[in-house]
Amino acid sequence: MQSTHLSKRIFTGLFSGFIIGALIQFVLSDVSLFSETIVGLASMGGQLFVNLIMLLVVPLVFVSIVSGICELPDLKSFGRLGGKTFGLYIANTTIAISAAVAVALLLEPGKGANLATFSSAQITATELPNIKDLIMGIVPRNPIDAFASGNMLQVIFMALLLGLAIKKLGKEVDGVAKAFATGNKIMMTLITMVMGLAPYGVFCLMLKLGATLEVGTFLSVMSYLGVILSILVFWLFVFYPTVVGMTTNMTASEFRRKTREQMMFSFSTASSNATIPVTMRTLVEKLGVSKATAGFGVPLGATMNMSGVSIYITIAAFFLGNAYGAPITMEQLPALVMACFLLSVGAGGVPGGGMVMIGVLIHQMGLPVEAFALVAALDRIIDMVITSTNVVGDTAVVTIVDKTEPDTVEAQASVQNS
Repeated sequence: MQSTHLSKRIFTGLFSGFIIGALIQFVLSDVSLFSETIVGLASMGGQLFVNLIMLLVVPLVFVSIVSGICELPDLKSFGRLGGKTFGLYIANTTIAISAAVAVALLLEPGKGANLATFSSAQITATELPNIKDLIMGIVPRNPIDAFASGNMLQVIFMALLLGLAIKKLGKEVDGVAKAFATGNKIMMTLITMVMGLAPYGVFCLMLKLGATLEVGTFLSVMSYLGVILSILVFWLFVFYPTVVGMTTNMTASEFRRKTREQMMFSFSTASSNATIPVTMRTLVEKLGVSKATAGFGVPLGATMNMSGVSIYITIAAFFLGNAYGAPITMEQLPALVMACFLLSVGAGGVPGGGMVMIGVLIHQMGLPVEAFALVAALDRIIDMVITSTNVVGDTAVVTIVDKTEPDTVEAQASVQNS
């Protein structure tokens, strides 16, 4: 209920801010109180909101990844079941990123928007390294410098390394694992507090956007929104049901029908974690998946199966690069794919995680804060569909794993025969 209330407030801030900004641009542009003072104050408020989010990015990602690894069960104890679930989650995110890259290269979202002309910062070139430099730069020589500079790939590497070490030591370092779990709760509370300011931050960002954005640029931004939503809707209603229909004895239409409640709930809450109980109920009661498979697969999926977020981050990177005159080159493409994959997994379970990770990518690309403002302003519209895509993806993967496991298939058959 609280999440739904926040969603309404964000929508109110989004539309009212844009309408007021548009009125200032087209009706009150000659009145300095509006065109300079109010727009200036809105710019300052939006900047403060962006800074608050960026303040939490590095500690949030580091603590959440270490905590997530510590909480994972030992995959070896799950044998083929665990390996298959893990592998399908990785494959799902990889295919989603590949499809988003193909669409972005074909449609070139953001081309011709010329957003650099509205930026106060000077943009020289996209700063994404090539794949060789990316691999060489993953391992930091100075961990403090990695944190201070916000080098997210190095932070993720250190988090993975530390998490694996804690996991390997087991009960010997239970206190450390509990400390990171507590730290993760604190970070989640902090990001929730900051997201509580989102209606005001989005209002300020949209007011400035409406007051400065030209009609041609606005149409380009709408085309970006349309591209992302089109891919997400395709993934949700076509890709997942088709794959489930091809790999199990369930038809695509049956899968769509049985996940309808889950889809609507996730759409309204925009939270993968909040949807976990509904996802479990859908899998066990409606799709006939065993409780053991669902109990293992759903929490893991909420952490790392982020197909919706990966599509969002990838298209946003291409759009912003094109719009600001710093397009992604073919040499930089492998590095972008790897960065999008790692960041999308890092976004798992974080409120507004996609927007936070795009902020990281914008920093790596050397783009100005206005680029983040543009993404943040549209994030709430996209986030609901992203969440639905993520959670239905969890359901699809767990269903495929369960229905293709000989033990569970035989168990279900014996129950039906009895």
